[in-house]
This record gives sequence, structure tokens and C-alpha cells, in this order.
Amino acid sequence: MNKKIGVCLSGGGALGYAHIGVLKALEEKGIYPDIISGSSMGAIVGVLYASGQRPEDMLQLLRNEQVFKISKLLNPTFSATGISDQKVLRKLLKEFLPHSDFALLEKPFFVCVANLSTSEWEIIGEGPLLHEYVVASASVPGVFEANNIGEWTYVDGALFNNFPAQVLKKKCDVIIGVDVLPYYEQKKITKKSEVLALSIRSVQHRNSIEGRLLCDFLIESPAIKKYNEFSFDKYEEISKIGFNTTLDYLKLNPKLMKFAK
Repeated sequence: MNKKIGVCLSGGGALGYAHIGVLKALEEKGIYPDIISGSSMGAIVGVLYASGQRPEDMLQLLRNEQVFKISKLLNPTFSATGISDQKVLRKLLKEFLPHSDFALLEKPFFVCVANLSTSEWEIIGEGPLLHEYVVASASVPGVFEANNIGEWTYVDGALFNNFPAQVLKKKCDVIIGVDVLPYYEQKKITKKSEVLALSIRSVQHRNSIEGRLLCDFLIESPAIKKYNEFSFDKYEEISKIGFNTTLDYLKLNPKLMKFAK
């Protein structure tokens, strides 16, 4: 009897392109996740994967749509809640997921969002508002406008829970976690930009600990050592790092191979 495999994909901006490489490497070794959860960029990659898009299809999508360009991602808006709307992401979702219902995905998918109205994170996995929740999960506060869904206001899921593995615990036999924002100890910090970036990463790492501990296997992408959350034009390189890291991880953790199909 095949075991049910869950995969949790963390947020991390452009560093989340590593998820594509991780999924590609897992599939090449016969490991096909059955259930997916994700926050922010992990939610975007996760919903595409759950819809049936193969990892190589996602890379081709990036090449064709050129959504790796900052100038294309940011679309100035007059909204009072952000400097840009999510026009590009909404267009992508509408094109590749014409429906907006969780039930019509090929694989169960759960997206984490941050509810600013209640100061709680929520994991959504059903209903007809798939597009809205994925957009909300990837809406960095202050950069992209906030999303009003029903009576609540939602923003980036990574704000409160960057690693939503909790929902997989009772649904899967094994959980594979993929963290593209592993925290590395830093020496003395001397730049203002580093203080801000590391402060945000620290918060996201702290709110990821619970989810990380729930994983049976945890793959950490080291792309963060060379690139950052805004290195969107380096999607090929970051994805390749995720791919190679996973192959190395499988060699060091052969127990994971017993879940190959």
C-alpha cells in the first residue's frame, strides 16, 4: 500500500523558485507528493503543482511570461493598502487555473494566509475562492495591497506562519518540508539594509519552527547564501540549487526513497 506523502513549501520570495527544483528532483526519483501546503511563494508553486503543472512546465512558464522581472511584478496602484496590485499573479492564475475552486485541483492543496483582522494565521483548503486566497498569501504587507475576503482582511501568509505543515499532520503518512529561508548564524551586522532583511527573516524563521518540527524530512535550500528574496531574475539558478540540494539530501537520507512509487 502506497503511503500518502505531504509536502510543505515555505515562503521566501524569489528564493521560492528552489521549490520547483526540489519537486523536479523528487519526481525524478519517483517521489510524488499527494498533498501540498504552502505560504506566499510556496503557495504559488504549490497551487500550480496541485493543478497538474510539472516542475519543468513552471520553468517554461517563467521564461514565456517573464514574470521574473521586477518591473512586471510591480504594478503601481492608488490603493490605500499597498503600492502595487497583484495584476500579474491574478492573470497567471486565471490563465493556468481557469476555475477558482479547491475541489477541482488534481491534488489537495492548502494555502496559508495571515488574517490582519484577527491577528491569526489560517489555512484554507476548500471553497470557490482559490485565486483570492493564493493572491492574499503572496501579498507582502506594504508592497502589495491587502485583500478583503468576506469580512476579513488578509495579507502574506508568511507574516504569521511561513511553514504551514500543521494541516498535513493528520492527512499524510510522511511529511517532506522544504524551507527556502533556513536561518544561518550571522556575524556582526553593519548595514541598515541587512538589519531590516535579517529582522524579517528572523521573524519568519521563528514562526516556522512549529511546522519544521512536524516534518519527517526537511530539505533546506542554501540559495539564500548567494541570492535574496528579490533575485527574481535568477530563477534558473535558484531552481537548480533546489534540484541539486534535493539529490544530495536523498543520498544522505535513503529512508526517504522507500516512499518512491
